[in-house]
Amino acid sequence: MIFLKSESEIEKMRTSAQLVSRTLAEVAKHIEPGVTTAKLDSVADDFIREHNARPAFKGYGPKGNEFPGTLCISVNEEVVHGIPSEKRKLNEGDIVSIDCGVEKDGYYGDHAYTFAVGECDAETIQLLRTTLESLYKGIDQAVHGNKIGDISHAVQTHCEAEGYGVVRDLVGHGLGKSLHEDPSVPNFGKPGRGSRLRSGMTLAVEPMITMGGYEVQTLDDGWTVVTADKKVAAHYEHDIVVREGKAEILSTFDYIREITKNRINADI
Repeated sequence: MIFLKSESEIEKMRTSAQLVSRTLAEVAKHIEPGVTTAKLDSVADDFIREHNARPAFKGYGPKGNEFPGTLCISVNEEVVHGIPSEKRKLNEGDIVSIDCGVEKDGYYGDHAYTFAVGECDAETIQLLRTTLESLYKGIDQAVHGNKIGDISHAVQTHCEAEGYGVVRDLVGHGLGKSLHEDPSVPNFGKPGRGSRLRSGMTLAVEPMITMGGYEVQTLDDGWTVVTADKKVAAHYEHDIVVREGKAEILSTFDYIREITKNRINADI
């Protein structure tokens, strides 16, 4: 069932989304070669709790295999759902997708950003840039009267035109009082297909794009999703509200850009 949100509900979602935005920026301060993914996770956990919110991912999932971290931290060929670890250190030239969710006052925020660690090669930076561009092209289609497929098609065509793989097995989703609500928002599809978009729908749009093929596999931990061909992948995500004429973005990357503006590859 698709839930339309009132303006008061949207404001609560904005608060949660902005807290995720600030959390990602706080994590960005620590992204450098040699840092462990467990350290990044600890930074996020402390920051979220200091702001009277709950990490949405920690404990999420089926009984007996609940997600153990505050962040999903996915490095290089890991597409999503990487588990933070004291044993995993970031290296110069890596890319790392940080996906964060919070629940505050009964409403969720959930979005992601892929960071370059130190200096990355130009080919990898172009993947990041194209994936980020596709996010906004998808959001441009999230207006009242369009269909989900219009979002999907915009993401797919932009990325495939550059020769990249568009992951099929993982999708964006509705968001609100639950971390995952209807409708699903694929990153591939035909325009004019799927659920009709209506003002007040709140969505998490999240392109997951690879340097190679679109096929993915899940590791034995039951969470980490990697590219089948082991080529690198990028992931960006925003929380949005469908509106008349132009979608409204509740989350922001501005805090991240303020932190990374003087770093190498800061022009992604």
